[in-house]
Amino acid sequence: MGYMSVEEHTPSLLRLRRSPGVRSWSLLVALVSVGLAAACYSSDSLFWKSFYVAGCLFVALQNMEEWEEAAFDKDKNQIELKSSSLYTLVLTLWKKGHERVVLDLRQLCDVCVQEETVRYLGKGYLLMLKLEAGFSYPLTQSATLAGPGDVEAVGVLLKSFLKLEELQRHRQHDDDDEEEEDSVNLTDSDDEAEQL
Repeated sequence: MGYMSVEEHTPSLLRLRRSPGVRSWSLLVALVSVGLAAACYSSDSLFWKSFYVAGCLFVALQNMEEWEEAAFDKDKNQIELKSSSLYTLVLTLWKKGHERVVLDLRQLCDVCVQEETVRYLGKGYLLMLKLEAGFSYPLTQSATLAGPGDVEAVGVLLKSFLKLEELQRHRQHDDDDEEEEDSVNLTDSDDEAEQL
């Protein structure tokens, strides 16, 4: 599985989705199996056997990746990032576990790949959304441990969908025009000061 998969791609809407990978499900099965094996082969009471299974299940759910979705809607001018955690859902008895963040699409000025150190596993990569307000927000909550290729591919897709490179050139052109006007105004004020 890649970084994120394209669920819907129209001229005005791009929807990306990510679900837990094989590593997460394998870890869940392995830890639950350890708990079941400890319960089956121990001579402890039923309370301790259930504790072994529940403890291993708890650790397995804690290490599961989240289900994540990102929607870039040009009609509404918004970016909607959703995430669901199985661990939080189970822990709160299905009352919480869904997070939703809405950002203004007009404030997005760039997307870039960021490298992150993942404890015990090495380097991971994720896509950062840079906003004009001066802060960055990650597209997903967890990094991809494979190479940066999948993350860069999603970045290229986002840049082409949102036409960010054209927007950056247009803003740079506007900034250059403003600098020229400022320099002309400074030259005029210097001339007026010399005349006085």
